Amino acid sequence: MILRNNVLNRDNKKPILWDAFFNDNETQKPIVIFCHGYKGFKDWGSWDLVAEHFLKNNSFFVKFNFSHNGGTIIKPIDFPDLEAFGENNYTKELDDLDSLLNHILSNTFEYSKEIDTNNITLIGHSRGGGISIIKASEDSRITRLITWASVCDFGKRTATIGDLETWRKQGVKYVLNGRTKQKMPHNYQFYEDFIANKERLNIENCEKKLTVPHLIIHGKDDPSVLYKEAEYLKLWNPKSKLLPIENSDHVFNSKHPWKTKSLPEALQEVVNSSIKFIM
Repeated sequence: MILRNNVLNRDNKKPILWDAFFNDNETQKPIVIFCHGYKGFKDWGSWDLVAEHFLKNNSFFVKFNFSHNGGTIIKPIDFPDLEAFGENNYTKELDDLDSLLNHILSNTFEYSKEIDTNNITLIGHSRGGGISIIKASEDSRITRLITWASVCDFGKRTATIGDLETWRKQGVKYVLNGRTKQKMPHNYQFYEDFIANKERLNIENCEKKLTVPHLIIHGKDDPSVLYKEAEYLKLWNPKSKLLPIENSDHVFNSKHPWKTKSLPEALQEVVNSSIKFIM
């Protein structure tokens, strides 16, 4: 069964759009929640194909849009709501993930017969990897963690000293989206929120505190998040497992849109290794 574009409404917060892929057979399955990265969304590229592989291996696979990723309920692909994008920050994304977990694990969840609430894996790609590491370190409900091309430090990505004062004065700075050609806004609140929550958002400390198994997967030729960042995660958590993917970029040689019926070889290796780790 594939359930697309379910809406999780929340009081005084933006709704969350989510998909679920699972075999509808009333048997308990591992829950897998996938967190997209920066300038990402649940319907990007080959993520549907990825979800179908987890379905075939009898997981309850959930992917979702962070509430302020720039998509809307009506138009979830790309970034029609740049105002929301500008108001995004790391703590909002952690709160979104918590809301989704609470919904799926609630006694009123419509598909509760399909899930094993004691078997919950987070998978995070890129920035979503950092969010997943933090969440797994502070939420005892998580039983496994897998990161794909994860960042290891939010601090160095949040601001550079040279333009910080300009950012504060102007209230916003922009990053060009190379694919859509949109100027993506980052309001100064992003930096303020990071500073206010700097201790919580320290990925190094969170990695060191992890008590659940962690599989780190990273492309050796990733130009966006260098492989060195995966090595740092492994260094901070010697019990983790590091899997390098040869001849692979940041999205494991996938792209958006993805028009073929099979995954690129590198991403297929990522998916196979992730499923094996969970099962």
